[in-house]
Amino acid sequence: MQEPEHLLALADRCEATAKPDRALDADIYEALGFTVRRKPKHLVSRRAPAGGIYLQGSLWKALGTVSGNIDVAVGLLRQKAPDWRWSLQCIADEDSAVFQALVAECSASGTIGALALCAAMLRAFARSEAGPGSR
Repeated sequence: MQEPEHLLALADRCEATAKPDRALDADIYEALGFTVRRKPKHLVSRRAPAGGIYLQGSLWKALGTVSGNIDVAVGLLRQKAPDWRWSLQCIADEDSAVFQALVAECSASGTIGALALCAAMLRAFARSEAGPGSR
């Protein structure tokens, strides 16, 4: 299980990031208790972005784009904390939009809905006594 300080620092990274990031995806999966194997750096290029695989049960699966895909982020939240209440809203004006997420009474915001939801989820796990690995 990750330390609360690490989870909070990762939540801050989610809020500060303006676009999806495959390295951040791997960090989020690890923080949620998954065993992750990252793609070797010498195989990463513009045409083959960073990524990797994670262990779910006895199967290795490709890392989802949790920082850029709301469906992946919601899936992880439902898997790791199925009983938690959550919400996500977009607040837009003429020039910009921001997403605000609330997970188990922990809030976060971001430029992408998935990033806001990840940040709020990580804050909720940092605050919870059980942590993501025990669910």
